[in-house]
Amino acid sequence: MKETNAAYIQAGDLVLLSGKDRREFMIKMIPGLQFQTHHGVLEHDDLIGQRWGATIKTHLGYTYLLLPPSLEQLVRGIRRTTQIVYPKEIGYLLMKMNIGPGTRVVEAGTGSGGLTLALARMVGPEGRVYSYEMREDIQALARKNLTRVGLANTVTFTLRDIHEGFDERDVDALFLDVREPWYYLAQAHTALKGGGFFGAVLPTTNQVSALLRGLETAPFGFVEVEELLLRAYKPTPARLRPQDRMIAHTGYLIFARALLRE
Repeated sequence: MKETNAAYIQAGDLVLLSGKDRREFMIKMIPGLQFQTHHGVLEHDDLIGQRWGATIKTHLGYTYLLLPPSLEQLVRGIRRTTQIVYPKEIGYLLMKMNIGPGTRVVEAGTGSGGLTLALARMVGPEGRVYSYEMREDIQALARKNLTRVGLANTVTFTLRDIHEGFDERDVDALFLDVREPWYYLAQAHTALKGGGFFGAVLPTTNQVSALLRGLETAPFGFVEVEELLLRAYKPTPARLRPQDRMIAHTGYLIFARALLRE
C-alpha cells in the first residue's frame, strides 16, 4: 500500500475528507480531477501538497479536514455487494490467529474483500494472502477494492469451490467465511501446518453448533467461541452518554488449532 508517512499529501494518496457533520469521503488524489458534493467542489490539485491534518474549503466555503484513512476506515469504505466481516471482529481475529508481517494465510470466501484488505495490510510484502472465491463477479470486485488501496499484489486470488481443497500447504493460518464451514475442515487441516490457526465467522448459533460438532471429530483442538459487542459514546464532555444506536451482534467467531493426526 502506498505509504502516507510524508507530511504532505501526494498524488496517488488516499485522502479521507471529513466534514463538520462527520460525514466521510475517501478519494484518491489524481492530478486534474475534481471532487464534487452538494457542499461544493474541491480540485485534487489544490489538495495535493497540503499537509495532513489541514483543512480546506470548497468553492462554496464548506470546510473539510484532510486525514490519512485508518485501516478500519479503509475496510468500512470498500465498495461491497456482500456482507463483510466487521472491523471489530477483524482486529480481534488478527491477534487471535497471530497474523502479522510474514504470515502466510488462506481465506475463503473472498466476498467484497474487506477481510482480505486487512490481512494483506498485516502480512506485508514478506507474507502472502491466498483468497478463494466461487463467484467470478464477486472476486472481480474484491480485486478492484484491493487494487484501489495498493494491496492486490500481496494476494493470490483463486476462483474455485473449496470442496476441491486448497493448493497451499503448511500455511500459518486459515479463515473460513462460508455458510457451512464444517464441510471443509479436512481441506483446511491439510492446508495448515501443525499447530496452525483456524478461524471462522458465523451469524447463527445453529451454524456454530454444527461447526463445533465437526471440530470434535476432526484433528483440531483448543476450540473457542466468542462474540464481540462494541458500543460507541457521544464525545461531548458535558453530556457523555452512549450513542442511540449500536452495532451489536454481527457474528460469532470460532477459533481452533490444527493438531497432528495420531
